[in-house]
Amino acid sequence: MPSDADTSRPGPSLSLWSFRDDVTIETAEDGSLTILTRWGDVPVGRPAPAVEEVLHRMTYGPVALGNVAGLDGRALRSVLDRLPGRIVRSLGSRDSPVPLLSVQPVSPLGVFELPEVAEDQPVRLSRFAFAHQRDGELVLESPLSHHRVVLHRPQVSLVLGALPRATTVVEVARRVGLALPGVADIVAYLVGTGMVVVGEAGTSRFHEDSDPTLAMWSPYDLLFHSRSRLGTHDDPAGATFRHLATLPPPAAVKPAPAGPRIPMYRPPVSVPHGMTLTEAVDRRRSTRAFAEAAPSTRELGELLFHAARVRMQTVATAPDNVRYTVTRRPYPSAGSLYELELYLTVDRCPDLRRGIYHYSPVEHALTLVNASPADIDEMLVNARVSVGDRRPPPVLITMTARVGRLSWVYDSISYATTLKHVGMLQQTLCLVATMLGLATCALTMGDARVSASAFGLDWPAEVGVGEFAIGLPENDMSCNDEYLGVHGM
Repeated sequence: MPSDADTSRPGPSLSLWSFRDDVTIETAEDGSLTILTRWGDVPVGRPAPAVEEVLHRMTYGPVALGNVAGLDGRALRSVLDRLPGRIVRSLGSRDSPVPLLSVQPVSPLGVFELPEVAEDQPVRLSRFAFAHQRDGELVLESPLSHHRVVLHRPQVSLVLGALPRATTVVEVARRVGLALPGVADIVAYLVGTGMVVVGEAGTSRFHEDSDPTLAMWSPYDLLFHSRSRLGTHDDPAGATFRHLATLPPPAAVKPAPAGPRIPMYRPPVSVPHGMTLTEAVDRRRSTRAFAEAAPSTRELGELLFHAARVRMQTVATAPDNVRYTVTRRPYPSAGSLYELELYLTVDRCPDLRRGIYHYSPVEHALTLVNASPADIDEMLVNARVSVGDRRPPPVLITMTARVGRLSWVYDSISYATTLKHVGMLQQTLCLVATMLGLATCALTMGDARVSASAFGLDWPAEVGVGEFAIGLPENDMSCNDEYLGVHGM
């Protein structure tokens, strides 16, 4: 019997039907059926015996509908049409019990229709499709699709490898050395899921290349968007505490590193300089050119105190009565987890030596972690280019994330939530700095490699996620137009 590792040419293909693994059938006392699914329960009444037999067999695995005696195809279709997002379609072959591939719905909108693809019609792998390993099998997914394709046998991988550029089914069959009918069936299933696209009106032009909406998305951005929101995937999402049984909760606050410690100024009042919030919002500006003079450690201390210090620590309870520590700080954080760390790269400050410092929000203190001129210069040059100024900002705050702090609690949304936290902290810093009369510019990107090296990060356990420049305003404010410098906000 051929195994799933068999690379021989597949025999004549079979269309197979099954339910997702999480679908079950409940039979009432009167014999009526209800299909129980993650996306809602669907009552289907009392179907004909042959239809009922198919439904029950579909809960055990792929079924060839032609093998069920007395089956009324229209009656079955009327039931299956009421079950979008629940039905798995597989492509099998008569020479192996292992299907070639399976099309699994990943949302309640997953309705698969098998298209006809002409043998000479241009086809190509979608630029949004991506392959990865899942549960020991190769899987093809796309943020544009409501299905995933599981490649059970290597013949499908051979076909997939022949599709990175425009080609035809005939050419693919010739290149991979497989029978044309089998290749045509594989390609048709891939087209039906959107993993492979077809040329427009017999041309080698593909809609996804000319669609102005899709042109604005990179595959990585659209994938990130789709996987950090509900509705387009079936992965666990939200506060699942998936690592609860295998990993201890990460520390609420990163321990201060070894090195010279500089306690920061703690202001006695809660509102800096008496400015109201609405005044600070109205006066906030992004600065592209900082003065030669620089903020003092007192001003930096006041800024960090009002924007980022730990106000208190408390204990939260996870499932199974597992306790973990959370903190309260001036800016919001999902679950009060506060995964962000702050590093200050100081170019010029009247009472602080040039260097890279870690900020301890509990102690409200800085620790010198790197005094290498080369590392300092590289951090500041990147910031200067992003700001668009002729000289580097006096102080650059880099935000890093201890990734495990959020992912210990959350599935799917942890990194997207971190980026939201970056925005919240940047806005808090902007408003407090405005109240203090400081000049600021939130940057749109930084160099992950440079920050990991300069800060001595254990990448990817801790990664750079945001940057924020601080200084004093230039007297000539005309150079601080909001729209100068595309990498600053």
